[in-house]
Amino acid sequence: MENAAASSNQVLIAGLIFVLTYAVIVSEKVHRTVAALIGGFLMIWLGILSQEEAFADAVDWNVIFLLTGMMIIAGILSQTGVFQWLAIQAVKMGKRDPFRILIFLSLVTAVTSAALDNVTVVVLIAPVTLYVASNLGISPIPFLIAEVLASNIGGAATLIGDPPNILIGSAAGIDFITFAAAMTPPVLLSLVLFVPIAYFVFKKELVPLEGARPHVGELDTDNLIKDAELLRKSLIVIGLVLVGFTAHGALNLEPATIAMSGAALLLVWSKTEPDKALEHVEWTTLLFFVGLFITVEAIVKVGIIEDMAQEALKLTDGDLGITTMFVLWISALASGIVDNIPYTATMIPLIQSLGSSGMNTEPLWWALALGADLGGNLTLVGASANVVVASLAERNGHKISFIQFSKYSFFVTLGTMLSSTVFLWFFHVIPNR
Repeated sequence: MENAAASSNQVLIAGLIFVLTYAVIVSEKVHRTVAALIGGFLMIWLGILSQEEAFADAVDWNVIFLLTGMMIIAGILSQTGVFQWLAIQAVKMGKRDPFRILIFLSLVTAVTSAALDNVTVVVLIAPVTLYVASNLGISPIPFLIAEVLASNIGGAATLIGDPPNILIGSAAGIDFITFAAAMTPPVLLSLVLFVPIAYFVFKKELVPLEGARPHVGELDTDNLIKDAELLRKSLIVIGLVLVGFTAHGALNLEPATIAMSGAALLLVWSKTEPDKALEHVEWTTLLFFVGLFITVEAIVKVGIIEDMAQEALKLTDGDLGITTMFVLWISALASGIVDNIPYTATMIPLIQSLGSSGMNTEPLWWALALGADLGGNLTLVGASANVVVASLAERNGHKISFIQFSKYSFFVTLGTMLSSTVFLWFFHVIPNR
């Protein structure tokens, strides 16, 4: 009885800390990094997690070091002037129409996110976007939010595009080609819907700021590249990193190892001082993830997520269609509340257990991938890319609030989820019944 009581107390305490932490993050009365760290370390102090569990199991160091490596590379690359050059090219290709430029940058972000992981893409595209908005005299917030939404959509297409996909592919034994073949069609459909929804959501926000003086026409793109030799070295290293990301499975190396190796190589080759390079690392973002990972791991450990999922799955009564739709939508909702990486890790064994009981799990894996990836668009903390972009924006004087992000993201998430529902039903549920 004492153990049962202690277990019940742990569930209550962990649930209460999580809810309060999330409420503080949403309220923005306290910085989200501080809120996440307090929530995470309260879980340790109150015995929900041991220190070993918190730092060895809870924190996804692959994500932390992947971000660190790519931030260092992006920081060195920014010294070359290439971001300014790309920004002006984007403005010219969009014929200086803000909405055209927003769509152009968003689609480039989406496509690139399928080839790289989407967090890396937003780290690289954000500086370009800031220069674009500055030259147009428009707030960068609509551009940045549109890009991060597009990155989560595009990242859903491949195994390496979004971290949850790697977990799903490994657990289900799905190779790169099979995954891309199944996920690319619904992702393309979502991107087609994204354009008109973006017009509805963002168009009215794309107006010059009061007192702003656009100066795109005054810039000479020929003189924007400040250090051609450093640019050459940076692009070579980025190319090697991209090859490493693509072949990381065959190399038996995590993306974090590849990113940090690339950062170290570029530091040596470019002779950049480490302290100067580390100024470009978003430490507040990394510490936010540390706190969030620990907080979420605590509610996973006490069984809150698993119990909720299992009880909800019982409602489907073994019907493949209902179960697939449930996994899709509950994954989207849950991924908007907790980061989609730990949520996906929790759902994987549940789907595996359904397979052991005789259910065809093929549609369920695609439902989990689409729900976790696209649902990550729902809130500011739903996906790693969201938090990274918000931190980069804040560092440059443009704070994206939780409510502001959700105001933009709700309709995009709803539209892509509805299109995914239709696609899954006709192309995966019906053929497998």
